[in-house]
Amino acid sequence: MGRNTLPKRHLLRVTGEFQAVYKAGARYRGNGLTLIILANDLEYSRLGISVSRKVGNAVRRNRIKRLIRETFRLNRELFPHGADVVWAIRPDFNIDNLLDMKRCAAKALAMQSGRRHVSVRATKKNV
Repeated sequence: MGRNTLPKRHLLRVTGEFQAVYKAGARYRGNGLTLIILANDLEYSRLGISVSRKVGNAVRRNRIKRLIRETFRLNRELFPHGADVVWAIRPDFNIDNLLDMKRCAAKALAMQSGRRHVSVRATKKNV
């Protein structure tokens, strides 16, 4: 396992894990997406992705999921360390490239925290 991989243990996979984040996580709304973040007791952050069928056909939904995974993998400094991060994509989501995906996530986190640049530690909520 090298630096450029996203291991399976870094993904939310069970419904109960998603429900815990939805129930108690802090919400950061962006253009067509909502980032929901909840601190976990692990040494690493985990990613969860929720894309409904209203977003588009399977090809479009899978492309969005690939872009989100790649954004998370390459830009871990944007997200709090030791947290579960769920990306909930809304039907009005219209980003189709990696750079815009990173900007959208950074903007959502920055708007919620009231800062122009987001500190990783500043976004971590102890719930």
